[in-house]
Order: sequence, then C-alpha cells, then structure tokens
Amino acid sequence: MTMQPSEQPDCLPSNGSKQTYMTEEQMLAGSLRNDATAQEALYNRFGPKMLGVCYRFARNREDAEDMLQEAFIKIFTQLHQYRNEGSLEGWIRRIIVHTCINIIKKNKKFSETVDIVHANSLIIQEDFIPSIMQAKQVVECIRLLPIGYRTVLNLYAIEGYSHREISQMLEIEESTSRSQYTRAKALLEEILLKRKIISKPRERMAKVISNM
Repeated sequence: MTMQPSEQPDCLPSNGSKQTYMTEEQMLAGSLRNDATAQEALYNRFGPKMLGVCYRFARNREDAEDMLQEAFIKIFTQLHQYRNEGSLEGWIRRIIVHTCINIIKKNKKFSETVDIVHANSLIIQEDFIPSIMQAKQVVECIRLLPIGYRTVLNLYAIEGYSHREISQMLEIEESTSRSQYTRAKALLEEILLKRKIISKPRERMAKVISNM
C-alpha cells in the first residue's frame, strides 16, 4: 500500500530535501507547529532505527517500509500527547510496535497460527548465543519463523513486553503467548544451528537476542 508522492500526507517528509540539525526540543516544537523542516528532522533522526524494528515484524522490506510510514503518520498526528515522561525515542518506538501489531493482526495467517502451539514439554536453555557481530544474521533467522512465533518472540524477548501485555495486544490467552515464545525459541535454535551461526546446542540464547 505504498502511497504515490501526490498522495503522501503533509506530515511525511519528502526525499531529497536538505537535512537540518535540530535538538530534540526544536524538533518537537517545530513538529507541533506542523513545520516541515522539523518533521523531516525528526523522521531522519528516528526513522532508520525504527525501520529496523518494523523489519523484524514484517515479511519483507517493502512491508516494513509501509509499517514505518503508517506509524509515522500516527506519530505526527499524536505528537501533542507526548508529555516528556520518558524518552521521545521510547514513546515513538511504542507507537511503531503497536502499529506493526495492528497490521499483523489483519493477516489471515496470523489468526490461523497464533493459537495452535502447546509446547510446554520443550526444555530450552534461556540464555544462549553467539557474538554481537552476527546480529543481522539472527534477525534474518527470526524472520523465517512463522508469523505467530516471530511476533511473540519480538514482543517478549526484544521489546520487553510481559506475556500478560502480549496477550492483551494480540487478543490471545497468556498461556498461548508463553507457549508461542517457548516454541519460537526452539525453532530459532534449530535454524541457527542449521545455518552454523551457533555450533553448540547449549550455547546461550538470551545473549543472541539481547545483542540485537
């Protein structure tokens, strides 16, 4: 659903314009006044990192870019709600994640797969992984997981949401979130081993995820 240039709302920055350095306070104040330069500065400051967040949830880069675009529309329209309580980046990231989840929940495959796993019998090492230099490889491996597993793994292990919060966000049982996470770790370990990103089954996985 990529918009054509003529269809893009005013709040999204256009490509190719000159970048201007601004402090966070200047970006906020300007963006609240609908100043295009301030909005573009804010987008350029946080957009690349938030695209990486979207990419972990998306099927491909094009979908990630669509997620980012939709999220930034919400960010600019809701910016007046930011109260300087916590970091601006953290506030932006929460909107990014919730936007990704809302898009994913519309996916038929997600609704079909998110309730099917019961993996309580699996025993997975909770702290297992290679060096930070392999983070990009790990991201690609996470994206190979079924959409339900991938979503719960991202929310719990990387974004730091509790299983209770995840169950509310995804409208599933808390036990389903836990079993999805357990199975996601097991499948991710299998993929990492097959691709020789890790070489020992008992290497610690929490480090892989925490290094991303």
